[in-house]
Amino acid sequence: MWATLPAVVGLGIDLVHIPRIEESLRAFGDAFATRLFTEREQADARAVPGREAEGFALRFAVKEATIKALSLSDDGVNWREMEVVAGTGGACRLVLHGVARDKARELGVARALVCWSHEGAYAMATVAAVSDTVGSGR
Repeated sequence: MWATLPAVVGLGIDLVHIPRIEESLRAFGDAFATRLFTEREQADARAVPGREAEGFALRFAVKEATIKALSLSDDGVNWREMEVVAGTGGACRLVLHGVARDKARELGVARALVCWSHEGAYAMATVAAVSDTVGSGR
């Protein structure tokens, strides 16, 4: 009798100062990028010459927002387990691996809705963790 409606089970937001990421890239170079981002993320972030810091900052914001949405701060998640995949028209999607994927499954998360944007010296992202079964009476 009861319809199953999607439910937001977690929500996260993050704001990143792009010059901070630019400084980390300058100071630590590939070590910084490799520690936090997958090869695909690195390639996508570097796709627009001269705007690499912006690309990395957007992905960093999505990862921070994901940590908040899934309450991952105490779970020892590796930053590369949260992968931001660029889409068309400026959109992106989130692919989870390892501990992050396991925690999402534990919470009943079926998908993540990701919204990201940048303006001037700032990049921001919001992540909503959505379940198709939480609250459905199952």
